[in-house]
Amino acid sequence: MIAAGESLPLGMALLAGVGLGLFYFGGLWLTVQQLLTTRRPVTLLLVSYGGRIGVTLLGFYLVAGGHWERLLVCLLGFLMIKGLLLWN
Repeated sequence: MIAAGESLPLGMALLAGVGLGLFYFGGLWLTVQQLLTTRRPVTLLLVSYGGRIGVTLLGFYLVAGGHWERLLVCLLGFLMIKGLLLWN
């Protein structure tokens, strides 16, 4: 059972996952929008991917803080955004 004091970090982990999902998939959308107008599309793709995955993985690491429960809830928030964006 989850103690009352632990529910706040899990709620914050969920919000962090939503934020990370918005950052990652929003950045992907912006990258795709720029592909037709850039002179170096491969460079844009590589730099964008590296930045997005780096920030997202760092965010997961910081949110988890050594607790697998927080990591799982953060991942749930991330996947909720992915599902919402695919559904629309």
